[in-house]
Amino acid sequence: MANRRLAPASEQPASFAFSSENAEWAKGQIEKYPEGRQASAVIPLLWKAQEQNGGWLPQKAIEAVAAELGMPHIRVLEVATFYTMFALEPVGRFWIQLCGTVPCDSCGARELKGYLQDRLGPPGHVSADGNFSWLEVECLGACCNAPMAQINQDYYEDLTPDLLGKLMDDLAAGRPVTIGSQVGRTSSEPKGGADTLTDETLFDGSRVGAWRKRFEDQAAKSDDADGKAEAASSEQRAANDPKPAKPDSGRAAEKPPADAPAQRAASGEIPVKSGDAADAADPKESTAQPNKPAPSAPEIIAKAEAAGAEAGTQSDLPRNEPPPQPAVSGASPDAAAPKPKKPSVAKTPAAPKTEEN
Repeated sequence: MANRRLAPASEQPASFAFSSENAEWAKGQIEKYPEGRQASAVIPLLWKAQEQNGGWLPQKAIEAVAAELGMPHIRVLEVATFYTMFALEPVGRFWIQLCGTVPCDSCGARELKGYLQDRLGPPGHVSADGNFSWLEVECLGACCNAPMAQINQDYYEDLTPDLLGKLMDDLAAGRPVTIGSQVGRTSSEPKGGADTLTDETLFDGSRVGAWRKRFEDQAAKSDDADGKAEAASSEQRAANDPKPAKPDSGRAAEKPPADAPAQRAASGEIPVKSGDAADAADPKESTAQPNKPAPSAPEIIAKAEAAGAEAGTQSDLPRNEPPPQPAVSGASPDAAAPKPKKPSVAKTPAAPKTEEN
């Protein structure tokens, strides 16, 4: 890459000052920034100084910019030596900056570099006629159209050694040249022209809103196709798996009339058949315990009165006495039941004695 050093003292001018026009322009650039931020205008002012000095920055121009912005000389020198857009040595009338980074290098920049080396000599060397000098620089941002080179302020892309040689000859002779791609490429589209979005109606406004109709047509076709597919599927399923016919489906089933007492009475017959009466249960026989006579009504009443009398014996006890405790399981019949305790009555404390008592 380039050796970023100032030109020898023998090539440096004795002084530098902005022209009145450029000084007014520089003042307008500085006013774009707030007070105390004038140093932000260092790159525009360096670029204008290089343009005024014939395409390269002498040491006195760097010092003049530093004085204009109130910056130390070393700070402005750091900026000038960092960016390859600033030429620190005299250049030819057409300064060729050849991109040498990976995309351009992979697409033929090495061949271009060899061509310039053979025609002009080493980088930084000005040709004998003063027309050309060249420099290899970092990426210039036109990777899609690699390899490329910047000549003065213009980009020239899709270069080959032959195309670069013809371009240099035309520039030296003052003939018009084509800026940009040298193979007829438009902008950064693929080689051979664009092969997508070629329908002119996409850009003339005639298809505004047409996308809606297109989607509606597609949806209608899709629904129609789905309906046909469903019908075909139903026919195929019916052919493969036929169901038995049911002519009575949905009609009232014809069944013999029910042989119930209401129907027999309605037809003038005896509602209860003689066999039904024989099958009826015997009222003298218990249904809970078959073959055992059911208790009579007096017996049921006597049992109910005995149960009520047994329950009423406990209700005669005084309300302030607890009920008798049941016998302890396993106790002997001679054991006496414990006597209920009398409820204790709280004693009122005696009044304290006084001297009068």
